[in-house]
Amino acid sequence: MSQAPIRALIFDVFGTLVDWRSSIAREARQLLQPLGHELDWEGFADAWRGEYQGAMEEVRSGRLAFQKLDRLHRRNLDIVLERLSLEGLDESTRQQLNLAWHRLDAWPDVGPGLQALRRHFLIAPCSNGNISLMVDLARRNGWHWDAILGAELARDYKPKAAVYLHAVAALDLHREQVMMVAAHSSDLEAASAAGLRTAHVARPDEAGPGRGESAPTVAVDYTAADLRDLASQL
Repeated sequence: MSQAPIRALIFDVFGTLVDWRSSIAREARQLLQPLGHELDWEGFADAWRGEYQGAMEEVRSGRLAFQKLDRLHRRNLDIVLERLSLEGLDESTRQQLNLAWHRLDAWPDVGPGLQALRRHFLIAPCSNGNISLMVDLARRNGWHWDAILGAELARDYKPKAAVYLHAVAALDLHREQVMMVAAHSSDLEAASAAGLRTAHVARPDEAGPGRGESAPTVAVDYTAADLRDLASQL
């Protein structure tokens, strides 16, 4: 692989930078418990997230025209609520619940890690999340991006090559000057196939205890325990 200097880091967000499972469980509990509902809150988060890839595949395959992840999340929410016999929730509650994805908390290492990395590199999300979602997560968690890139601008969803290549083009860089940072080997494999450099960040408890990746399952340029470790390596 080319040894051209890395100029920019682009990041997966859900799971890599934010703890979606605990955050969604918390948000669902805060909204639904006062209405008299008692659920397995982490199980609810898992069920909602479980519809994620299938919904995006409808877009990636061309069966569904591109739409923002907020709209896909809402479609998936309605599916899960019906499955749990909670279809009686009013529209206002559904809207507030859908915006839970805008209120996710970062893993503890992310704030200082991004701050350290930004001293030396351009940094930007390259997420399947829409721009308003990325803006809200950045403001909530105190992140300072140089750009917001990803699916909404590319009008497609990862791991389609167009999403990574659109990010590279937006920064006016060459592929080998941009590194994709993610906790998911499938994301990194696709980015590498598109010509980008890659770094894996371990999130072993992303989907629950021991239900995340502690190490990559594909070849990558860097492996890191967290973002602070990645900053130290780079």
